[in-house]
Order: sequence, then C-alpha cells, then structure tokens
Amino acid sequence: MNLKIAARLFIICVAILMAIGASMVLSASSMYSALKFDDFYKLFDQHLIRMILAIGFMFAAIKIPYEYYKKVSLILLGVSVILLMITLIVGANYKGAGRWISIGGISIQPSEIAKFALIIHLAHWLNNKKKIIGDFKKGYLYPLACIGIVFLFIVVQPNLSTSILVSSVGFMMLFVGGARIKHLALTLLIAMIAAGSLMMTFSHSRERVMTYFNSVKDGGEVNVQVLQAKIALGSGGGLGLGIGNSRQSDLFLPESYGDFIFSVLGEETGYLGSVIVLLLYLGLFLCGIIIAKNAKDDFGKLIAFGISFTIILNAYINAAVVTGVFPTTGIPLPFISFGGTSIIFLSTAAGIVANIGYRSHKFREGNLGKNVKS
Repeated sequence: MNLKIAARLFIICVAILMAIGASMVLSASSMYSALKFDDFYKLFDQHLIRMILAIGFMFAAIKIPYEYYKKVSLILLGVSVILLMITLIVGANYKGAGRWISIGGISIQPSEIAKFALIIHLAHWLNNKKKIIGDFKKGYLYPLACIGIVFLFIVVQPNLSTSILVSSVGFMMLFVGGARIKHLALTLLIAMIAAGSLMMTFSHSRERVMTYFNSVKDGGEVNVQVLQAKIALGSGGGLGLGIGNSRQSDLFLPESYGDFIFSVLGEETGYLGSVIVLLLYLGLFLCGIIIAKNAKDDFGKLIAFGISFTIILNAYINAAVVTGVFPTTGIPLPFISFGGTSIIFLSTAAGIVANIGYRSHKFREGNLGKNVKS
C-alpha cells in the first residue's frame, strides 16, 4: 500500500472513531448530565470542546516534521516524569487513586503524557544505539531504566493497569528495536512477579482481581458494572436499539460515558456496530504497521509502531473488560470514551504517525532531497 494512502486511511479511521465517540458520549451522558448539572448537554459540550482541541493538535502534529522530536525526546520524558512526581503530591484523588493534576484550572492526567513521551524517547535512543542494544550493561540497561521509572511513578498513584500497559508497549519496542530475547524474557519474568505482588498490595487492585477470579470460579459476574454492561451488549442484539435509545445509560450502568462506553455502543448499534468499531481499530493498527515498516528511518519506524500498538492494545483491553474477559481497569476506549488528556494526546500521537507516513512517502518519491537529516 502507498504510504500516503496508509497515512490518510489512518487519519480517516481516527476521524470515524471520534465521530462515533461524540455520538455515543451524547447518548450515554445526557441523563447523568441532566441530573447532576440540570443540563442534558453539559458533559457532551465538554467532550466536544476537547474533541475540537484534539483535532487541532492532531493536524498541527501532521504538519510538524517528526524528526523534530529527536531534539526534545529527553525533555519530554523528563517533564512527564516531573508531572508524575507532582501528581503524587497534589494529585486529585478519585476512587482511591490520585491521577490528575490541575494546571490553570485544566485537569490533566500525566500518565497519558508519559505514555507517549516514553515511546518517543525510546524510539530516539534505539535509533541511535541499535548497535549496542544487545549488550546488557551498555545498551539494554538504559531503556529498561526509563521504562522502570515511568512504571514506578504511575503504579504508586496507584494506577496499576496503565503502568502495565506502558511497560508492555516499552518492552515491545525493545523487542522490535533488537533487544535480546533472553534479556527480555528475564526482565518480563521479574516484572510479572513484581506486578503480581503490587496487585495484591493495593487494596483497590486486589479487590478487583479477587472479585474477577471469584466470578470465574463461581460462575457469577465480576461486579455490578460489568453485569449491566453485559445486559447492554446483549440487549443490542444484531443491529442494536438505535442511536440514542440506550436503556442502560439511564443510570443503570454507572459512568456509561467513560470506560464502559463500549457497552452503550453495543446496545445502540448491536453486534454489527461493535464489530465495525473493533475492525476500525484493527485497520488503524494495520495502517500504522505499514507506515512503520516503510518509514525512512528507525526513529519513524519505532514511533509509528509504538503509537499504533498502544492504541489497539488500549482498545481491545477496554472491550475485554466490558465483556468481563479481563478484570475491571481504568483504561478508556481510544477516541470514543469521554475524556480530556487521553483524547488530546491520542490525537496528537495519531498526527505524528500520519506525519511519518507523509514524510516517508515524500522521501521515497525524492521530494525531500537526497540528504534529508535523520
């Protein structure tokens, strides 16, 4: 596939998902918004403003040459780690976790920033040091430390699910970047033991995991939220009840406009609509892989892969949680769930992937000249 076409299809998939998200947020949030704010459209208006900002950031990222991020990759990672540290001190607490900080009256979630800052810095480092990545001390230890620092500051919020996702993407980038299998295997073994221990340390994660295993053992449901989500998905049938006709979003399903919006999507658009959305994520990922495979340098390859893998991993884990396959997490459905920091940084990251596709296409066509700096 032509790189220019792959980049366009990537953005088209994002645009369709955002349009679906706007429709779903309006449907899922209206009743709650009316009761809490006396305004059916309050939450939708907030989402719409953030979505417009996200689109602006995405098109700005499409225009900025991705090579620029090499110069600021360490700065981006450093700032994100500092924000994570600040979150531990002044972070807003919600359901036992302090994950947000307020800057100028705007709430941001630093873990979302750190997620993509880590991808960019790992891509830059692996691009420069690919010849020594096989050496444990000289090559492997530094990127491992970067992943470990980000993991540590996210997990102590506590936000175990996001920290596991971030580290999973980091390890996949190390694998693609040429790290030795034995180094990765040993690290993953230690990481799994550590993650399991941490899971049992924090009360909220321990409760979720134990509830999940008890539900598997006893044949029951994970929790009321998952039960209501399954009811929503089941009542949608093959073609759904129609947009705006969700019954579970009328306060039966808590926070249906957030992490569990996939269930409202299934209720209103049915099995067909749910599959189409999952295929859109798959299409987005495949376009990202095509861009990564054909990028003009390893820096572009690794960024495109890391961002594309992050998006599809988040999407499919969210769907698995809503259907009761995985324990409940706080992972939003990319581009669709109500949110601020998540949709803005996801859209910006999508713009970076598109830019990689466009610039690599021009490079192959010879329009960037023979001596383009990488």
